Amino acid sequence: MDDSVFFVGGWEVNPQAGIITDGPKTARLEPRAMEVLVYLASKPDTVVSREELEREVWRGALVGYDAVTSTVIKLRKALGDSARQPEFIATVPKRGYRLIAEVRTRTADESTSPAASADNSPAKRLQARIWPRTLGIAAALITIFLAYWLYPPADETTEETASEGAIPSIIVLPFENLGEAGDSGAFADGITEDIITDLSGLGGLRVIASNTAFTFKGKSVAAETLGNELGIDYVLDGSIRRIGDQVRVNAQLVDAETGFQRWAERYDRELSEVFAVQDDVTENIVKALALKLSIREVERLTHRTTNILEAYDHFQEGQRLAKISTRETNLQAQSAYRQAIEADPNYGRAYGALAYVMAYNYRRGWSDAPLQTLDRALELAKQAVALDDTIPQTSWSLGYVHLMRKEYEKAESAVKASVAVAPNYADGYGLLALISNALGESEAAIAHVERGIELNPYFTWDYPYNLGRAYYTLGRTEEAIVNLEEARARNENVVPIRLHLAASYVQAGRLDDAEWEVEEILALSPTDTLTLLRNTLPVKDSSLLERILADLREAGLPD
Repeated sequence: MDDSVFFVGGWEVNPQAGIITDGPKTARLEPRAMEVLVYLASKPDTVVSREELEREVWRGALVGYDAVTSTVIKLRKALGDSARQPEFIATVPKRGYRLIAEVRTRTADESTSPAASADNSPAKRLQARIWPRTLGIAAALITIFLAYWLYPPADETTEETASEGAIPSIIVLPFENLGEAGDSGAFADGITEDIITDLSGLGGLRVIASNTAFTFKGKSVAAETLGNELGIDYVLDGSIRRIGDQVRVNAQLVDAETGFQRWAERYDRELSEVFAVQDDVTENIVKALALKLSIREVERLTHRTTNILEAYDHFQEGQRLAKISTRETNLQAQSAYRQAIEADPNYGRAYGALAYVMAYNYRRGWSDAPLQTLDRALELAKQAVALDDTIPQTSWSLGYVHLMRKEYEKAESAVKASVAVAPNYADGYGLLALISNALGESEAAIAHVERGIELNPYFTWDYPYNLGRAYYTLGRTEEAIVNLEEARARNENVVPIRLHLAASYVQAGRLDDAEWEVEEILALSPTDTLTLLRNTLPVKDSSLLERILADLREAGLPD
């Protein structure tokens, strides 16, 4: 990578120092984001494909599909750019990215905001070596570099201020299941999820979302690779062996930059003590990273959702079944959650999970008594929050139920409470995006999706789905189709994706594609009719709802 100082628009870019400056504003870029900026700047006003960036910038490293997307988002944030009205980096649908801002190098005698020279092409000027103008400037750059090296900021794309401290970041990899043959691994996955939830409630720590973490399940990936890929500082991984009434847990915290262990421990305990082990792991991470906790955060970390192993096992079985998301497994998940509640009547999270699957059952038209189902879901969700408001999932479930009941303000309030409990809760931002789309607030939906992607770089189908819905509402049909097709590629069985994609195809005049999409919808879910959608699809603006229904009617969805 060329280390020459150059300009992109009004920003001075110093690749060697890893910083960009514009007058009094200074931002530090993580190495990968800087490399992307340099590469785009070497080909100004040229469309650079995602594949080219992966090949030339990542150079064979482990790259998830969304690594480029998340890096560009960070880069835009640092530059103060907007994907919707770009001044620096434009997205060219289905093709890649184009740097549209002027690229120029700094001559020996110009100021930090020079007029561009017209003699040389931007690409050639980028390749030229620019020496510091004076010893004073060189010293200033060295000082900035050392300051950032010694005290890296929490979010590498945000403006550094004297009052901000460095916030470390961590990914908790799925604990390897070393149990007996036939063990589904749900127990190990549950412990992993619980540790992520505990850490997500700490304001002084940036935690990668569980959806991203679980993409690495069963894979052997070096901590250094994860550090480069995700821009994180630490990796927690381990294993769980559950045999009879005994459990062995191994855990280690690794520095993603050096690959060295910061902390490691092995626990051989009675199975009934596994929750105490989980607490100890979380406590040792806090100590190893020297995190300062508020009284409220300490209370949350010492609180357990349940201390009854039988209830926990039933709950994890419910989680496994709910993710399959068929009518049959939905009912089986309800049964598992009820068994968890029977084993522990104070298990707030189980009440919330049961409320969610019942509300989802209502939305899909699977219930013979839909209104009673939705009323019962609300009772359960309120009880969940009353029993346990220290975790984000209970308020999230309440928000989802309110959304299905088309109680939009209550839904938004509940989900904001979940994010307040856990600032790193990516699912909270995902549901806020869904609520914003239901309200017709497309710009807010897009902002929530972007925030969720920061926490969940390997995001699930619902992120591009919500982007697609937002663009559909804004009348930006081609962008809606690009995102909805991406969402469908991630999960072809999710009916809401296909519904909005069919409507978008109609708007684009692609009636054949729309009709084919509706055929697929009816094959997957014959209950999804215009009547069901009119009753159950949460859209506050009646004109927007009628527009969706009219498009779907034209696509062939029956009444």
